[in-house]
Amino acid sequence: MGEDHPTENPRLAIVGAGLGGALLATYLGKAGYSVDVYERRADPRAGNVDRGRSINLAISARGIHALEELGLAERVMCMAIPMRGRMIHSTSGELSFQPYDKDPAKCINSISRADLNRALIEAADQYAEVRFHFARKCTDVDLNQPAVVLDGPAARELGQHPPGRIVQNCDIVLAVDGLYSAVRAAMQRLDRFDYQQTYLAHGYKELSIPPATDGTFALEPNALHIWPRRSFMMIALPNQDKSFTCTLFLAFEGTDSFNVLRSDDDVRHFFQDHFPDAAPLMPTLVEDFRRNPTGSLGTIRCGPWHYRDKVLLLGDAAHAIVPFYGQGMNCAFEDCTILNDCIEQYAPDWGRTFAVFYEKRKHHTDAIADLALHNFVEMRDRTGSARFRLNKTAERVMHRLVPGYLPLYSMVSFSRIPYACAVQRDRNQRRASKAIVILLLAAAVTLLGYLI
Repeated sequence: MGEDHPTENPRLAIVGAGLGGALLATYLGKAGYSVDVYERRADPRAGNVDRGRSINLAISARGIHALEELGLAERVMCMAIPMRGRMIHSTSGELSFQPYDKDPAKCINSISRADLNRALIEAADQYAEVRFHFARKCTDVDLNQPAVVLDGPAARELGQHPPGRIVQNCDIVLAVDGLYSAVRAAMQRLDRFDYQQTYLAHGYKELSIPPATDGTFALEPNALHIWPRRSFMMIALPNQDKSFTCTLFLAFEGTDSFNVLRSDDDVRHFFQDHFPDAAPLMPTLVEDFRRNPTGSLGTIRCGPWHYRDKVLLLGDAAHAIVPFYGQGMNCAFEDCTILNDCIEQYAPDWGRTFAVFYEKRKHHTDAIADLALHNFVEMRDRTGSARFRLNKTAERVMHRLVPGYLPLYSMVSFSRIPYACAVQRDRNQRRASKAIVILLLAAAVTLLGYLI
């Protein structure tokens, strides 16, 4: 650390002003730290939004807890729409509602990524020690200095050489710069840094359902809508303006894939065949399909997330996951909560702070990554089946009748039980349930023997 900036009062650089970066800046600003936040995009408060890449968000207990700690929950949740369960759409247009929990008050909440990002930036910006620098793309990091290497219009205006390049010294770099993290790329050059990146064969495309002609929601608003079609699916989440943001998850190659939807008629026929109840509600289907990009779905596992007491990865930069458990943002927010706890307990020993944070979080983020991948198969293949509905009914009965029994989904979405602990508890519950069933069957057979 530099002599002018001791560890007790370090200069912190956050790379990335997305959801996790803005929330982290708010935590640190509230604690009185000096923070510079560097973001490659223009300021979203000026209406600069990446269209077609948002996958509407579902905020639940872990994310809400972080907002509550910062006094932001009431402000943010007024922008959200509660979703109390899944609404399954069959190919024939039949609807089946599957509640998330026995308590209807427990729900996940649909919220616009852009609206939430703006609210979090505004919350952080109220602290004088937090400074946002937009249109500053991080291209590299000097891990030992440390220093953030930036490129952007501001650098060119300052006449830097080479043009556009700024080297910004600091004491600590906190990287919340997403799936394609430049900071993580620098750490990958370190000895013994583990890194694994995998992609699904499926991609996604954002589409939309506008409000009905009378200005109301065209579908039930308090549900997450799913059109499961075994090898692919579409989902829809409600928005405040009475529209729905739809996301089509489809393979890149193959019989039913983005690759075969080449003409406008191909797109129309595909939706008419597979989503017959949704297609008439999507007047801009073809325009949305052509205009909006096709995104990839990747999982990142790496470690360690820190370099000495100088650099730390959080959120997608450390553990990107696919969106099928609705936990990507919630997990990143929980990162910020846990890091804040570690800072309060161990700072100014930043090396220990980062090491403890990594130890606390790594196995839990690996667990939610696995759950998210598994839930993709469940959502697209199983939610529409009679067997799946029967299993969910049995799960709800157990939840009501057996003290202490919690479905895995409830543990993940409606509690702050650490992810890996929730997985282990679910395994234990399943084993206990099977044992109970076996005992009951044995008792029934014994009783039948006496009666005969």
